[in-house]
Amino acid sequence: MSKIDQTALKQIFIVFSRKILFLYLFVVALYFDGIGFSKIVPNNQFYINFLMVAAFIALYYRSTRRTRQLMIIAVIIGFIGEHFFSRYLGMYTYRLENIPWYVPFGHAAVYARVFTFSKTSIIQKHKTEIERFLYILIAAYATGFLLFLDDVFGFVMTLVIFIILWKRPKDRMFFLTMYTVVAVLELGGTYYQCWYWPDTAFNTFSFLKSYNPPSGISLFYYTLDIGCFVFYKLFHPEIWNRYKTIKNVKRLA
Repeated sequence: MSKIDQTALKQIFIVFSRKILFLYLFVVALYFDGIGFSKIVPNNQFYINFLMVAAFIALYYRSTRRTRQLMIIAVIIGFIGEHFFSRYLGMYTYRLENIPWYVPFGHAAVYARVFTFSKTSIIQKHKTEIERFLYILIAAYATGFLLFLDDVFGFVMTLVIFIILWKRPKDRMFFLTMYTVVAVLELGGTYYQCWYWPDTAFNTFSFLKSYNPPSGISLFYYTLDIGCFVFYKLFHPEIWNRYKTIKNVKRLA
C-alpha cells in the first residue's frame, strides 16, 4: 500500500466507504437479533428482518441490471445454502434454530457490494498492492486465531482459500475483500449470540477444533459465487460467448 500515492489512496478510501464500510456497520444492526435485545423486545428478529429486506430493495434499485440479477440469484442460493449448512449439516446454529430472513438477503447484499467494489477501476488499477495488503492482514488474523484461540478449522479453511486464489488470480480481489467482510460480520453475530459455532468442525471432526466463529468461514462464499456465475451464464449465454471470444482474441494477440 505504501507504493500507492496519496491521491489514489484517497480515491480507494472513498470507494471503500461507499461499497464496504456499510457492510461493517451492519454489525450494529445484528444487536437487534441478539439475546440482549430479545430480553427487551419480544419477537425482535422481525425488526432486523424488515430492516434487511428494506435495505436489500433499496440496494437492488440502485444497482446495475447485471448486479440486480446476481442479487436475486444470490438470495435463492443463500436460502438453499443456509438450510443445507445450518439445518442439515449442523455447521452452525441460529439463536432461534431457524433461518432468519435477513441472512440470505444479507448474503446477496454482501455479494453485490463486494462484487462492485472489486470491479471498480481504481481498485483494479492498484489491485496488486491492495491484494498484497489483504493477504498479510488475513494471514495474521487466521494465524492469531490458530495460536491464541486454537482455531484449527478456521486456519485450514484460510489455507484452502489461499490455494484456490493461487490458481484463480482473477478472483483474488473479490474473495480477499469478502474474507474481511465475513470475518467482521461473524465476530459481531457471535458476540451478540445471533448464532454460534460448535467447538469442532460440523460438531463432528474432533481433530478440527473451531473457535466461535472460525476465521476462514468465507470459504463457503465461494459456493455462492460459483452458483451465481453458473446461473448467470445459463440465463445469458450470449454474454458468455462474447466473453470467451474476447478472451481467445487476447490470448492469440
